[in-house]
Amino acid sequence: MPLHSKPSASRKPTGSKLRSRVRIIGGTWRSRLIEFPETDGLRPTANRVRETLFNWLGQTLQGKRCLDLFSGSGALGFEAASRGAIEVVMLEQNPGAIGALRANQLKLAADMCRIVAIDALKFVGRNNEKFDVVFVDPPFASGLMEPVLGSLSQNLSDGGLVYAEWGTPIVEVVVGKLARSWEIVKQGRAGGVHFALLRIPPISI
Repeated sequence: MPLHSKPSASRKPTGSKLRSRVRIIGGTWRSRLIEFPETDGLRPTANRVRETLFNWLGQTLQGKRCLDLFSGSGALGFEAASRGAIEVVMLEQNPGAIGALRANQLKLAADMCRIVAIDALKFVGRNNEKFDVVFVDPPFASGLMEPVLGSLSQNLSDGGLVYAEWGTPIVEVVVGKLARSWEIVKQGRAGGVHFALLRIPPISI
């Protein structure tokens, strides 16, 4: 998840490099800390935003399959696993972030998490696996939100939900051609961060 100018994690020195930490806020690993490198482009979803999101999702993800497209720090993916998800596929390309994700996976004994080093667009373009919840939190300046949402429907199970986090109002992202593909279930804002829960509109009979 990309870096945005907000103080969302504590920092401590680790050898010659500073590392950041974020706390899991609910579930089996509540209050456990995960670490990630201070790398340009990594931005963990803030605690209050994660709390709102998982309130929307009903606190538990028991039995759900989740996809974290831009995993970064792993804050969303590990939070989902902590709350009962049976599988969390976590995609990331940054080598330092991948190493930290694997270290946190080992520390938590998070066997339900599968870390994949791949571009998110390539994954959704080639993969037909079905997920109940998908987290979409690309770098704000990347321009990836719209193309990802435009390709993601094939990866959603019936009734599946998508969490989208962006630097501009989500309603602006899903207008036009995407408006027919997505319905905004809930949306919110925390400072300069806009976030929403989306679904594919039900078919009218």
